[in-house]
Amino acid sequence: MNNGLPPTGPDPHSQAVRVQLPNRKPVMTIALLIITVVFFALQTLSEAVVGFDLLLLYGAKINEFIMQGEVWRLLTPALLHGSILHLAMNMYALYVIGNQLERFYGPGRFLLLYVLSAFAGNVLSFVLTPAPSLGASTAIFGIFAAQGMFIFQNRKLFGPLRTRQAIINLIVILLINLSYGFAPATNIDNMGHIGGLLGGIFFAWKAGPLLTLVSTPPFFTVSDGRRKDDIISASLVVLVGFIIIALIPFITA
Repeated sequence: MNNGLPPTGPDPHSQAVRVQLPNRKPVMTIALLIITVVFFALQTLSEAVVGFDLLLLYGAKINEFIMQGEVWRLLTPALLHGSILHLAMNMYALYVIGNQLERFYGPGRFLLLYVLSAFAGNVLSFVLTPAPSLGASTAIFGIFAAQGMFIFQNRKLFGPLRTRQAIINLIVILLINLSYGFAPATNIDNMGHIGGLLGGIFFAWKAGPLLTLVSTPPFFTVSDGRRKDDIISASLVVLVGFIIIALIPFITA
């Protein structure tokens, strides 16, 4: 399955090389998937027990409640979904992309990417869209953006042809999803998607892995040259930047 990450295998026109890629298991991807599924089960259970979705009531992005100080609603929508199909689509995307990207990001940095993208998406939705919303797609669009940035920043390693093909594939997928969201009566929060994209791009630009090949040819291992200070700085820039954006409705009210 082509999931957007170009292969790093040897070029048939050059000397055969062997590259050892990171062998991490996607523990954070799986943990986020399990947690989100558990929250959906709790949503379903609350509907059966009390007659309405209690978690949606207290966790969805509902602007009037955020304006009253319930600021956790800028994060918790990423844990909630409106239907089993909604959940399945988002969790499939999380698993496919996260399974590849987390190998290079590591669990901690991947979690930062996911949470900050969800926050950025819900903030932009809060500022620009009055309608209630929920779903992990804010975070999913962020990891889509990070995947594209990862390929672009490591284009010398992947090669121009593979990089171009992978970037084009990602752009087409994103444009299709955004176009569908702008269609009438789809009830999709495109501002949340765009916010997630922006959060993912900003974070990945300064915090994403910068790969180099080390060891002696023809056997190589991959090393990440990104400094921890860069990751911390990028996290703070995205967090503080979107906090400032989130304050706009409070200031102009």
